[in-house]
Amino acid sequence: MLTTEDLLRAPVAAAVAELFSADIQPGSVTFQRTNPAFEGDVTLVVFPYVKLAGKGPEQTAQLIGEHLQAKLPEVARFNVVKGFLNLVIADDFWNRQFTTLSSEPAYGHKPVTNTSPMVMVEYSSPNTNKPLHLGHVRNNLLGFSVSEILKAAGYRVVMVNLVNDRGIHICKSMYAWQQLGNGETPESSGIKGDHLVGKYYVEFDKLYKEQVKLAVAAGQTEEEAGKTVPAMLAIQEMLRKWEAGDEEVIALWKMMNGWVYDGFNTTYKKLGVSFDKIYYESNTYLLGKSIVEDGLNKGVLLKRPDGAVIIDLTPDGLDQKVLLRSDGTSVYMTQDLGTAAERHNEFPFEKLVYVVGNEQEYHFKVLKLALAKLGYAWADGLYHLSYGMVELPHGKMKSREGTVVDADDLIQLMEDDAQKLAEDRGLIADMSSEAKATLYHQVGMAALKYFILKVDPRKKMLFNPEESIDLQGNTGPFIQYTYARIRSMLRKAGVADSLPGFTTPAQLHEKEKALIKHLHQYPAIVQEAAATYNPAVVAQYTYDLAKTYNQFYDACPVMKAESDTLKHFRLNLSACVARTVKESLRLLGIEAPEQM
Repeated sequence: MLTTEDLLRAPVAAAVAELFSADIQPGSVTFQRTNPAFEGDVTLVVFPYVKLAGKGPEQTAQLIGEHLQAKLPEVARFNVVKGFLNLVIADDFWNRQFTTLSSEPAYGHKPVTNTSPMVMVEYSSPNTNKPLHLGHVRNNLLGFSVSEILKAAGYRVVMVNLVNDRGIHICKSMYAWQQLGNGETPESSGIKGDHLVGKYYVEFDKLYKEQVKLAVAAGQTEEEAGKTVPAMLAIQEMLRKWEAGDEEVIALWKMMNGWVYDGFNTTYKKLGVSFDKIYYESNTYLLGKSIVEDGLNKGVLLKRPDGAVIIDLTPDGLDQKVLLRSDGTSVYMTQDLGTAAERHNEFPFEKLVYVVGNEQEYHFKVLKLALAKLGYAWADGLYHLSYGMVELPHGKMKSREGTVVDADDLIQLMEDDAQKLAEDRGLIADMSSEAKATLYHQVGMAALKYFILKVDPRKKMLFNPEESIDLQGNTGPFIQYTYARIRSMLRKAGVADSLPGFTTPAQLHEKEKALIKHLHQYPAIVQEAAATYNPAVVAQYTYDLAKTYNQFYDACPVMKAESDTLKHFRLNLSACVARTVKESLRLLGIEAPEQM
């Protein structure tokens, strides 16, 4: 579809050539959105042409504006504000654009083919020693939404999860269950599997602290006690046995991890997220050793006197990073090197996006640089989507102390709030119990997802459930309600999705034009969100579209329009808005209920 920028670039270049005898490339012409304080649909920045014109910014803009208005029928009028030329595009252009976009069922989305560029998105990456919490929720929602946006932008997307299912932290839950569990299972206790394992992770911390306290009272220093109390020695021995393949330890590990996976899957389903492939650290932790050995043989890596293998990144402004310990065991970086290489062999991606909190920024700088120095040309395609932590009104979360906001509890809270909202409004009495439960979940999840995704991923955020559920303001339920209102009106009018053969009015109402302009922006919004890996771009667009529609609805009667022709046009306009709102919400992982 022709954008206003596409329409104007060549004519602006021609204007500069004719007026100022200077050749410029159309691609160099820069536009921006018009300041809402001034009339205009698009703004040309004229400062680059001031020297060519030999005149001041305002005179230069005036000359270009007059030339465009005379030569280009689509330019209805213009105004100049200092070095900015605000152009008003004629209604006929917007009518043509609306006729085109209304006939495209997949408007704004690029088709994906077998030759489309491939992007892998890794997200979630939980530990199997505790249930998912609010921090994981932001990670999962970001990863899923970014994946859907990339698909809409024309990429083949592979969504993957790397589960941290081994290590000393996993052994803590296992040991505590051995000592204190008395054979407790999810079935016998009625506790969801990941919650049960998380319970014993907290119990280990209590047991460990008590043992340290007793050892200190007996004369040890706290540092000595921390390393030598029975609980610490036991989990270290358990990890050694696991790595040696001890049958009893492996059986316990498989049983408790199985409980956790069942719990995770339930939560993932509630959140509406999924993966194309799940990797497990227990299968990948040894990967990368051969890569390190190869790098050592090539002289890219160095061996220290103590036998540890390092990569020296000090010339790049970083430091020396250990890739193999002196005893030959691998570190997380070793694993990540191997996992990245294995993934690229399996899925030859152009980009690999890691959705990981900002506390790991240094790790991913090292990973990308190390892969590049080791000769992997695709390393330049690694990208760390570094997101800020989620905090609550009462402070930070602490897993070991059991003070996290559990994802399942949060989902239930949002559903309960959605139920109260719906019952207070009293508009769903005719719905079945099953339909009501579905609606509560849809609205609750919209409140949660939108509140999180409307914030730029790179920013730290404060989550307040009460603010997220409101039907007024910048919330998911507000957007859902706007969609449901439109769909209700269309059903009453007997319109499924659109009315073929409609006629656009010769002169648009300002609210009609504002709505068409907003719909016209959708393809560019999808591309911008994909390029920046930022769902907040889509969230803000969707809110603005819903708000703009409500302003149109208040100013322009639809069912009681002045003529059938105008009624059909406005119904089509409403249907296109509903379709775009639904698709925009889908990119955020949010469902659009037909009734609220």
